[in-house]
Amino acid sequence: MCETAGNGHNGSARTIPVTEAIGMVLAHDITEIRPGEFKGRAFKKGHVIKEEDICHLQRLGKEHLYVLDIKEDELHENDAAYQLARALMGDGVEMEGEPREGKINIIASRDGLLKIDANKLLAFNMLGDVMCATLHNNSLVKKGQLVAGTRAIPLVVKKRLVQEAVKRAGGSVIQVKELRKPKAGVVITGNEVYYGRIKDAFKPIIERKIKAFGGEIVGVYYAPDDATYIETRLRELLEAGADLLITTGGMSVDPDDVTRFAIRNLGVSEMHYGSAVLPGAMFLVAYIERPAINGQSPGVVPVLGIPACGMYHKTTIFDLILPRVLAGERIGRKELAELGHGGLCLNCKECRYPVCPFGK
Repeated sequence: MCETAGNGHNGSARTIPVTEAIGMVLAHDITEIRPGEFKGRAFKKGHVIKEEDICHLQRLGKEHLYVLDIKEDELHENDAAYQLARALMGDGVEMEGEPREGKINIIASRDGLLKIDANKLLAFNMLGDVMCATLHNNSLVKKGQLVAGTRAIPLVVKKRLVQEAVKRAGGSVIQVKELRKPKAGVVITGNEVYYGRIKDAFKPIIERKIKAFGGEIVGVYYAPDDATYIETRLRELLEAGADLLITTGGMSVDPDDVTRFAIRNLGVSEMHYGSAVLPGAMFLVAYIERPAINGQSPGVVPVLGIPACGMYHKTTIFDLILPRVLAGERIGRKELAELGHGGLCLNCKECRYPVCPFGK
């Protein structure tokens, strides 16, 4: 037999017994959980309560329902969620459906690199009655993937607080940058490989990682530890249409390691040697201002110098930097230094990158 209980008040929402709710409009979603069978919305906001709903609601533990007294200076949680999500979203993301119980999900609208403005996100979450949780900054995501969720925490929230949250978000906290498909030119350095003393292991690694982004290899050269020879091969790759240059090896302090000097001789506009990442401390990034060559438009060509660790470790600094370069970011000394927080690879027996702390 269905029963009822007394009534009470909670902020700007008054409660009424379920048995007195027939014909009234439900002011909030009601969730139903049947272990192992179902978890979801049993009654939607706006549903008109019918007599046959009463026992169902009581089986869900609902002896009372909210009837909201929403004042002029207040918003329902779902209405607030819409405003919050719109303010948080930048390019490359979209809302997933409608708000449920004051929460709305934000998903990637394209494949790419997730960018989170952590400072704005912190300021937003400091308000207290609103929240947003995201995936890590610089995560690679696929179209349709969940990247964030936001909600108003109370059932009814003050308009002025939502307005402040919208102001702090500013429309660009969460975005997904599209990645360009590179045309990579590769120079693999080292006397031991060039003269056939050991078998090269770098080429298949680089090819696999470039093709994973839909890119192509315009040429691969092997070079001895000779700065002039390396420089010449890099220039030939530029003339062949490479918009990304990659060198491997020759990055340590040994006298024979001259790769970075060859790169400098190209007339780079910017070059940074050394990063706060293990493996990858001897990584190099540089930029060449390429003039118009063979009918190609002028532009900036990044140069990534991978130390020997790239041959022995499945995941290195190259995996952290490459997607950011393809997203159009300019990596400088500050960006390489910031990677120190989270830049220690644990060399797990079973590598699960990117589902791990490395680079986070």
